[in-house]
Amino acid sequence: MTQPRAGQWSAVVLGGGDPGDPFAAAHGVPVKALIPVRGEPMALHVLRALRASGRVARIAYVGPTTAEMDPLIDERVTDHGTLLSNLEAGVEALAGAGLAPGERVLVATADIPLVTPGQLGEVLDAAPQAAALVYPVVRRSDCEQAFPGVKRTYARLRDDTFTGGNIFLLDPRLIGQFLPRLREVLAARKAPLKLAALIGPGILLKLLTRRLTVAELEGRVSTILGVPARALVTGHAAIGTDVDKDGDLLLAEAHLRADAPAQS
Repeated sequence: MTQPRAGQWSAVVLGGGDPGDPFAAAHGVPVKALIPVRGEPMALHVLRALRASGRVARIAYVGPTTAEMDPLIDERVTDHGTLLSNLEAGVEALAGAGLAPGERVLVATADIPLVTPGQLGEVLDAAPQAAALVYPVVRRSDCEQAFPGVKRTYARLRDDTFTGGNIFLLDPRLIGQFLPRLREVLAARKAPLKLAALIGPGILLKLLTRRLTVAELEGRVSTILGVPARALVTGHAAIGTDVDKDGDLLLAEAHLRADAPAQS
């Protein structure tokens, strides 16, 4: 389908999920990404935003799709069961189809239907060129201003209070270097002592006492993963607002209805 040009991005959209997800089952679909938002699968809103951003040349979609989604997808990939396995499979599908020299990959979850083409374009344009991994974060104040009452998980750093985005940006040439280490970190997330050993006691203490800076966190993550990693502070709350429950769904419906005449 679409052929990439130098300087453009390709994208992996993660639309898989637990087949026993009660949220999806309650809405009569196999996975959350297919739950209707304003009458259409929430993943379709994400795919349209990516295409309309003007920055994305090719899209690999991981997970089940619908007929209305398929024309927006270049590479369909079977759900491999875990986030990192799906990420790896999506990047491999793009690489197999041919990535342009220097082309980078945007990874997005399929449950952020409020994101707009303009917001995606701004984030991609602001991404540091030298970083192998870029993770957008959003200030709590921006989230609460855009979506009053929204429930998110926040981390308090010395710079400000942030929530993580639901997209990240990577250099596909370096995925083999940081993916094994990232798997190790995720595997340790429910084992406090092991996770503390990976993070380092000094960094962990600063995090717990809210003295850790964004720059210090970037440095530690870069060391752990073995590649340059950067946080990208964005004011676009939609990037940090996913749909995980009925309250989120109502919020998305309300805001998409209000923004229906023109999104940017």
